[in-house]
Amino acid sequence: MEQELDYAEMLEIPVSTVNVVKKKSFFKRNPFVREKKEQVEQVAQQEDLKELVVDSVNERVGAYVYAEDLSEPAKPEKKHRNAISFGKDRGSMVLIAEFAAVCLIAVAIFLTNIFMPSSAINTFISGVAGSTAPEPAYTEFKLSAVVSERSEAVVSVSDSGVLSFKAKGSVYPICSGTVSSVAETDGTYTVQISHTSTFKSVITGLTDVYSAKGTKVQGNIPFAYSDGENEVRVSMYDGETLLNCYTLSDEVPVWKS
Repeated sequence: MEQELDYAEMLEIPVSTVNVVKKKSFFKRNPFVREKKEQVEQVAQQEDLKELVVDSVNERVGAYVYAEDLSEPAKPEKKHRNAISFGKDRGSMVLIAEFAAVCLIAVAIFLTNIFMPSSAINTFISGVAGSTAPEPAYTEFKLSAVVSERSEAVVSVSDSGVLSFKAKGSVYPICSGTVSSVAETDGTYTVQISHTSTFKSVITGLTDVYSAKGTKVQGNIPFAYSDGENEVRVSMYDGETLLNCYTLSDEVPVWKS
């Protein structure tokens, strides 16, 4: 065939027909190779089919728009996390500032109590504390006898308001209170009992005292003893003022109305 083509070209004569002869291969094709080739062609056809299906689906759904919608929500979520983190940090800073302010106030009050006990803030705090539990007036206390009912002691009261007796026996508080001081002079004891911050009683001429400082006492329980050798005197005070606004009713003091 090649010789005929070459000869035609040399003569510059158009060719209308060509005879093609296919020569048989000298070696027969290996069946294994043919099988592998067929498998490769099948895989290629499947891949082409997959691409066609994917392209068709993407065209219908809009793969590009969908992909953009999936990527966008991540940005607001990140901002939201940052906002939460900022809020937590800000809340922690506020708590720390409040704690520091409380510490400063506590230190200021402590130093004021030490160096300026009569300052305005201490007066205010004392007033608030006092206003929550007002103290009763001395006239609200029920007075009791300073000697036993079985005692033969004769109790009298002076015009100035001092109770006195001279007899052997137990001695009782004029009313409930707390022993604020115990002092000894020439073998006898003087006891001061606080009933409120201003109302108090002072008992002198005692031979023995059963209650120490800070002990709470009651009007019906004896707190001291007299051997009858010295006169026992009982005085009541409102602050520094000696009280005489009471009388005796069968050895029992009674406030005047």
